[in-house]
Amino acid sequence: VFCSLDLFLFYIFYELMLLPLYFLIGMWGGVRREYAAIKFFLYTLFGSIFMLLVIAGLYLSVTDPTTGNHTFNMVYAMNPANYSANSIFSALANVQILGFSARSIGFIVVFIAFAIKVPVFPFHTWLPDAHVEAPTPISIILAGILLKVGGYGIIRIAYGIFPDVAISFSFWMGLLGVISIIYGAMNALAQRDLKRLIAYSSVSHMGFVLLGIASLTAEGLNGAMMQMISHGFLSVMLFFIVGIIYNRVHDRDIYNFRGLANQMPIFTGFVMIAFFASLGLPGFSAFIAEAFTLIGAFSSQTINGLLPRWMAIVGAFGILLGAGYLLWTLQRMFFGTLRLKKEEWKAQLKDLNFREILTLTPLALLALILGIMPSLVFNVMSSSVNQFLMLFK
Repeated sequence: VFCSLDLFLFYIFYELMLLPLYFLIGMWGGVRREYAAIKFFLYTLFGSIFMLLVIAGLYLSVTDPTTGNHTFNMVYAMNPANYSANSIFSALANVQILGFSARSIGFIVVFIAFAIKVPVFPFHTWLPDAHVEAPTPISIILAGILLKVGGYGIIRIAYGIFPDVAISFSFWMGLLGVISIIYGAMNALAQRDLKRLIAYSSVSHMGFVLLGIASLTAEGLNGAMMQMISHGFLSVMLFFIVGIIYNRVHDRDIYNFRGLANQMPIFTGFVMIAFFASLGLPGFSAFIAEAFTLIGAFSSQTINGLLPRWMAIVGAFGILLGAGYLLWTLQRMFFGTLRLKKEEWKAQLKDLNFREILTLTPLALLALILGIMPSLVFNVMSSSVNQFLMLFK
């Protein structure tokens, strides 16, 4: 998916991701695995079917400038000069569908298809169920890779091919991002299941991605892409941490654990690194990502007038909520006198073994290295971001 520059190939591989995940959740998941797998399948398929119609319309609209033949090439689709004059998605034709321009309909359909994958409120409800029922390795794939496909698709296809429409919808995209940030954080605060808490935290963190994209500023886009990279390995670390506890005692209820730092000190150290990095503590990658996203959203009103400043302020409040649910979880589960639901758990809750330390260490180092030296990522992205922003001039 990430390597495809052909819309048809992109769609084929985009759909091929769906089937193995459906079977992996449906066959090896928890008690409600069939429900979670079917819900995940239907949500994703709903967006994909309509996106296929838009891709077909783009094929009939875009021509190869060298041969004159219709093409699925994404790069050609980003240039208005390559559209046939009377085609459905030509800006000159101004074709109307249900009172909206065809390009507006195309943008909305493609955006919804990818927003389901991100996921953005109100298309997010499949994610907590899928994460809770999926085994740990599948949760890692879902959070670490699948959600990023949605963010990539919004940037590459929705905003890249329909830049004129994206500008007019940016306020609403930013609003959905802010709602996702706050809604995800508030839901995370209310959870008892540690895995569901982290699933809702993903909704909140991916809201920053949408807010940064909607700002259409260099800082916002750099921050959004940095957030996708950062969340990619931090979510892997968080779900692996949940898997360690669940693998030992088959329980994830936060209130069934107390004082784990006394029992598992090395594990607690990695949990603190993951939580502090995830809440955006300075020195970690998420801080850089969220700071750039908020700077981009705040400066958008001055640079291009797309987003009001209150969106950045409300987004910053989401960081405070994130600190609240992560620190509260840390205090409830790891500090104080050791108290567990069952006495036999004391023997089962052993500290990390060498293999687990070997898995968590590179993830922790990545969060720290990119927090101290974000230029490792920004130097690679900056030229592409600047070229991308030229589409909106």
